[in-house]
Amino acid sequence: MQANLNMKNLFSLEGKNAWVTGACYGIGFAIAKAYAQAGAENIIFNARSQEAIDKAMELYRAEGIKNAHGYVCDVTDEVAVKALVERIHQEVGPIHILVNNAGIIKRIPMHEMKRADFQQVIDIDLVAPYIVSAAVLPEMMERREGKIINICSMMSELGRETVSAYAAAKGGLKMLTRNICSEYGEYNIQCNGLGPGYIATPQTAPLREPQPDGSRHPFDAFICAKTPAGRWLEPDELGAPAVFLASHASDAVNGQILYVDGGILAYIGRQPK
Repeated sequence: MQANLNMKNLFSLEGKNAWVTGACYGIGFAIAKAYAQAGAENIIFNARSQEAIDKAMELYRAEGIKNAHGYVCDVTDEVAVKALVERIHQEVGPIHILVNNAGIIKRIPMHEMKRADFQQVIDIDLVAPYIVSAAVLPEMMERREGKIINICSMMSELGRETVSAYAAAKGGLKMLTRNICSEYGEYNIQCNGLGPGYIATPQTAPLREPQPDGSRHPFDAFICAKTPAGRWLEPDELGAPAVFLASHASDAVNGQILYVDGGILAYIGRQPK
């Protein structure tokens, strides 16, 4: 497949339609923007409200992305997802690239967490990627080509206090990634995971703000000390790895998790002085 492709073309997404779930801001928007810059023909995203879609479209237009298509859809609703996939096929075209990005986290000690809260995190972070992937797989199988990228986490490998549901979901998503590879690799479908480290987004901004006395937030100091890079990562730093996993450059890469974490998972931490 790659015999007639030079190195530049290997990373090109020209002619491809990419669906990034929940790409209204943050990591999802950064990935969608990178796909547009890599030449993707259409960028598709969804959110649970028209208000969120409208705000996101303003961001896309501000970036000069004219080929963005926003749809209202709850990715935990199997019937709605199947209907949306059919609508995308009719209005935009085939889905060549799927990024399961939509997710939530609830930081609650496990012994205090209600079952409903635990279940909600599992439904959005693990069950939804199954639902959406299952909906796009038949057409990818028929075409014998497709890329599925699951947004995993360092919590796919590590545990930490107050994130039991999130860690359980992301650990499960890692194994779902490997199983999609195992089950559908023969159809020339590659399914890999992207594992972000701690990213400087609006959602993490409160954890990076100085304390009233001017000192660093304890969590900010903790993350920077645990990261060999010594800093939080920027959303745009996930763009190039996401393009790699969506392009022909990764055709022989399947069932892997690419951690973009500034080195945290490789690092035991500094020895106390």
